[in-house]
Formats: sequence, structure tokens, C-alpha cells
Amino acid sequence: QVQLVESGGGLVQAGGSLRLSCAASGRTLSSYAMGWFRQGPGKERAFVAEISYDGGRTNVAESAKGRFTISRDNAKNTVYLQMNSLNPEDTAVYYCAAGLTSPFSVRTGIRRWGQGTQVTVSS
Repeated sequence: QVQLVESGGGLVQAGGSLRLSCAASGRTLSSYAMGWFRQGPGKERAFVAEISYDGGRTNVAESAKGRFTISRDNAKNTVYLQMNSLNPEDTAVYYCAAGLTSPFSVRTGIRRWGQGTQVTVSS
């Protein structure tokens, strides 16, 4: 089974940037669509971005478009989320997900989750 470990979270001021990483072990990620979700205080977990198994397709939530970029390096078995122009509304625990049902999307189907990494944006 694939195991996912997120890193790169932390405290940043509004307008700042962070890059999250999601490293996999157990299995190669090259067959899976990968994505990021987040769960803010008192909110449900929400989709942020996804990338197809080969990196050829990406989707980003409207709230993150123009600010967040998802990428992957299959040779390193790692997926990234570059977050720019952060604002306090981006404060959340960010979760990496591997899509086990479709190689193109993680928004539906069975997913494997990481443990999450906290991102806090101060105003």
C-alpha cells in the first residue's frame, strides 16, 4: 500500500509563500492521480488541486487559481503544492491524496490520505 507523508507547512504572513511536499513510500506514485485537499477550522475537507498520473492534466480550485500550482516528480515519488499570495482564509490542515480509482482525478473514488500538514497564515 502506498503511504503518504506531507511536509512544508508552517506559519507565514499574509502575502507569503509556502511549498508543500508529499512523499510516497510503499509503491510508486507514477500510476496515480495525486491531489491536495484542505480542512480549515470548523469546515469540511475541500478540494484544492489535482494532477494526473503523468502530470499532463491539472485542476485547481477556484479559490486557489492563479496562486497555487501543483506539480509532481515521479522519479522522486513526490508531489508538490506551491502556494503564493497566501491569505488568512488559506489557513487549514492540508492533506495529500492518492487517487486509487482513476489515474486522472482524485476528486472522486477511493483515495489514500496522508496525515496532513498545518498551514497558518497570519494577517
